[in-house]
Amino acid sequence: MSTDDDVTAIAAVIARQFDSLSWRDRRGGDWDAFAADFLPGAVLVAAARPAAVQSVEAFVARMQSLAAGELHTLQETVLGQHIRVFGNIAIAAIGCGMVENGAEQLPSVEMMLLVRTDGVWRIVAQAWDKVGDGRPLPDDLAGLGSSS
Repeated sequence: MSTDDDVTAIAAVIARQFDSLSWRDRRGGDWDAFAADFLPGAVLVAAARPAAVQSVEAFVARMQSLAAGELHTLQETVLGQHIRVFGNIAIAAIGCGMVENGAEQLPSVEMMLLVRTDGVWRIVAQAWDKVGDGRPLPDDLAGLGSSS
């Protein structure tokens, strides 16, 4: 597999992640598709501080609760991305646009660490932070510059 093929495969993982976390009319996300892209034991770290590691299962349970309650709709979109591959490891930085219950939110930046195992790219760790407080969205992650 060439590096271009790897980048394409990782971009597909990213797109699937964002699609699986988007829903309308309280139906919730595609939790199985979301969880399937992670390596067992993967960790997520949200923007809230102090930083806390959570499992994919805990994150999904929290999102399911939000979808059943106050978060009627959620739309996440990839604004821009930068992917770097070396052998069987990769990092991805993604600019994320978000609309919650019809209201546009501040964008965020998500970072993923991925590994290729059995020919498939899987997420090992993912962390994110919100734009603001002197942290503008980088041009390449806003879709304004080059990405790879």
